[in-house]
Amino acid sequence: MSNLAFHWFLPTNGGDGRHVVGGGHGVSAGAAGRPASVPYLGQVARSAEQLGFEAALTPTGAWCEDAWVTTAMLTGLTERLKFLVAFRPGLTSPFLAAQMAGSFQNLSGGRLLLNVVTGGESAEQRMFGDFLDKEQRYERCDEFLHIVRSLWRGETVTFRGKHLSVEDAVLTQRPGPTPVIYFGGSSPAAGRVAARHADVYLTWGEPPAAVAEKVDWIRKLAADEGREGEVRFGIRLHTIARDTAEEAWAEADRLLSHIDESDIERVQSGLRRSESEGQRRMLELNRGSKDGLEIHPNLWAGVGLVRGGAGTAMVGSHSEIADLVEQYAEVGIEEFVLSGYPHLEESYWFGEGVLPELARRGLWSHPVAAGNGSASVPFGAGSRAAS
Repeated sequence: MSNLAFHWFLPTNGGDGRHVVGGGHGVSAGAAGRPASVPYLGQVARSAEQLGFEAALTPTGAWCEDAWVTTAMLTGLTERLKFLVAFRPGLTSPFLAAQMAGSFQNLSGGRLLLNVVTGGESAEQRMFGDFLDKEQRYERCDEFLHIVRSLWRGETVTFRGKHLSVEDAVLTQRPGPTPVIYFGGSSPAAGRVAARHADVYLTWGEPPAAVAEKVDWIRKLAADEGREGEVRFGIRLHTIARDTAEEAWAEADRLLSHIDESDIERVQSGLRRSESEGQRRMLELNRGSKDGLEIHPNLWAGVGLVRGGAGTAMVGSHSEIADLVEQYAEVGIEEFVLSGYPHLEESYWFGEGVLPELARRGLWSHPVAAGNGSASVPFGAGSRAAS
C-alpha cells in the first residue's frame, strides 16, 4: 500500500460545535456555538496543517459560505495546507473558472485542489439560476471540464457544445501545477464524467466491500476511456477517535442524544426527496432508525440520520480506526477526507491518535517530515513518521 493522504474539513455552514450539524436537509446550524468566522476557520486550518493533514475540503451550496472567497482569505493564515475547493460547474463560465483556478494556484503557491460538484438537487440549483435537470447537468459538466482542462494545457480552445461554447479562448496565466480534480457521484452519468476527467474519484463512506465495487466500477469505466491507472480513489467520512473504544462509542451516543424521533423523521423525509444516488445509498445504511447503526465493525451510520451528504463515521480506539483505514486502503482508497464535531477538537483526536498509529504501520508520514512543506511539525510527529 502506498503512503496514504489525509484531508480535513472546514465548517463553513454557519457554525460548528458539539452536535451534528449539516447542510441541505440537516439539523439547524443555529445550535452550534462557533460561527464560520475567519479567526475560527483559521484556527481549524492551522491545526489541520500542524497535525499533518494535506488539505481542507471547503463545501459549496446555498447553506454555507462561498468556498472560493473563504479559502482565499485563509491562505494567508496558513503555510502549507492546500484547499480542496468545492465548486459547481456551469454557474460560472469555463474560461472564468479556469482563470480563477489559475490565479488561486499561482498566488497561493500551488495550494489549490478542486472538488467538482455537479449538483444533485434541482431545487437548490434553481436558487443559483440553473434550470437544467440532473442528466443535463452532467452533460454540461463533461463539456465544462473538457474546456477547462484544454485551457490549462495551454491550448487555444474553440468549442461548441450542447450547453457551453467558447471561441478562441486562451489562458494567459496558466496554473502551476495544474489543479488536481476530485469528483464524486454514484449514478451512471456521474461514472461516465468521472472516468473521463477525474484525477481522484471520491465516494461517501460505505462499508469496504461496497467501496471496492465502486472502485472497480470506475476503474473499468476509466480503462474504457483510455485512462487505465490514471484515477486515484478517496473517501469522505466523519471520525470519532478516542483512547478507548468505550469512550468513542459514548461520544457517538452523545451526538444523537439530543435528537428526537421527530427531528429524524423531518430530516429523513427531506432526504428521501433527493435526486442523488449517493444520498439514497446513505439512507439505506441508516434506515431512519437509531438502532443497528454499526453497519460494519467501527463504521457508524448515525450522522446520516440528521445530516445530508456524508453520513457515516469511523468510531473506535485509535488502533481500531487505523484497522478500518487499512481495510479501505486494501480495496484501493488512497485519500481520506475527514471531519468531526467539533472540527477543531476532532482534528486533534485523529491527528494525535490515529495518524501516529498509521505512521508506525508505515502507511503515513507527516508531509513536513517527508520534506513537502515548511510548516512546523507537532511535538513527536517527526519521530513517529520516521520510525
